[in-house]
Amino acid sequence: METPFVFGKIATDKNFTDREQETATLVQHFKSLINTIIISPRRWGKSSLVNKVANIAMEQDDKLRVCHIDLFNVRNEEHFYSLLAQKILSATSSKWDETIDVVKRFFSRLSPKLTIGTDPMNEISVDFEMKEVINNPDEVLDLAEKIAKDKGLKIVICIDEFQNISEFDNPDYFQKKLRSHWQQHQNVAYCLYGSKRHMMLEVFTDSSRPFYKFGNLMFLNKIETPYLVSFFKERFVDTKKDITDEACYMIVNLTDNHPYYAQQLAQLSWLRTKEICTEDVVREAHISLVEQLSLLFVTITENLTNQQLCYLKALCAGEKAISSTETMHRYKISSPTSIARSKNALVKNDILDNKAGEISFQDPIYAYWLKVEYFKLYR
Repeated sequence: METPFVFGKIATDKNFTDREQETATLVQHFKSLINTIIISPRRWGKSSLVNKVANIAMEQDDKLRVCHIDLFNVRNEEHFYSLLAQKILSATSSKWDETIDVVKRFFSRLSPKLTIGTDPMNEISVDFEMKEVINNPDEVLDLAEKIAKDKGLKIVICIDEFQNISEFDNPDYFQKKLRSHWQQHQNVAYCLYGSKRHMMLEVFTDSSRPFYKFGNLMFLNKIETPYLVSFFKERFVDTKKDITDEACYMIVNLTDNHPYYAQQLAQLSWLRTKEICTEDVVREAHISLVEQLSLLFVTITENLTNQQLCYLKALCAGEKAISSTETMHRYKISSPTSIARSKNALVKNDILDNKAGEISFQDPIYAYWLKVEYFKLYR
């Protein structure tokens, strides 16, 4: 029997829960060609949300095409342009000869190299001569707009890990180039999102950056407890098992409503359940999850400075006035300046999240491990 919980990959159909308001809003954005930037900590289901919305929007509007681009391993302009052209062609052309025709009509200064694998279902691969495409990127950046106008289509380009463009050579110049083209498109919209929240915020909320006010900002919140509890119970019942309300709430509380970890802990609990999942089963599953991740957590912690660890210990202990003289003395924090440096570094490294001045851990299992196993604050 397949496990009823999904994490670490796109959640679809029954595996997707809640996000009803965000789904409705984003579907309307896609159909209305409104640029959207989705910001949230990693593993909160951004990719699953975008995938679901794309399918719904295209079902409702047969003129709409959505192409998905992942910049996870993209580290330079040349690769970006090749991937962008490839995904646009794949989303708008269903046949090889149609693709060839589009390339002939819309590329005059560039000569892309097209290759296709032996499997007819393989995507067409597009490559450019580096110097050629770097000096003349316009035809790639405007390709979607030209195709949309020519075929009477609307196109939404969804780009995951968008913050990676900040790692390109001369990133500000590159971003200015993108915006100068994309802001003029009337038949194409862009949905941009990524796993590094602090970098996405820098790109889109800093008034000195090229992508400031490029589109509507959508901040994802945690999935609310009633949705998760209902979801867990339904998925257990679907597989001829049961789970108590108390066990459902325990999964939610132990994972702090984190979508990825909630699904993972629910799965570990489901695997240990013969007939009915109880709080004891969830506790056992949680211990197993913490142990499973402990080596990773040790590696993360070993790379932190002594002052960062002192700050994290105070945070784990629930201290509210960390910058007070008494608290700094108790946790051996050298100064308020040290607190600021530690906080900024931990946010930058995606260990902490700073939401409107409220500091929290991005990873609730790591937070638990620090409290219980590393700092031994609670047992």
